[in-house]
Amino acid sequence: MWIGVAAVLLVGVVAVNVAVLRLNLSLDHVSRERARLQGDNAALESRLSSARSSMQIEQLARSRLGLVPAEEAQTTYIRIPRHAR
Repeated sequence: MWIGVAAVLLVGVVAVNVAVLRLNLSLDHVSRERARLQGDNAALESRLSSARSSMQIEQLARSRLGLVPAEEAQTTYIRIPRHAR
């Protein structure tokens, strides 16, 4: 009889350990996902900040200085050879 009780208790301990292991694996996965999302969020905040700065600069250039973006026909691009840099 005692052997049966000990076996049941041992099975219970093993089951609890397996459940804890599964929870730890799940927690690890969630922690990695959280870190990835925090990195994504930081990158998006940086992009948003840059976009806001560009828009603010353009608005100030228009309102204070009367500047407007050049039309495509007025823009010329040149290539600078690498050895000249």
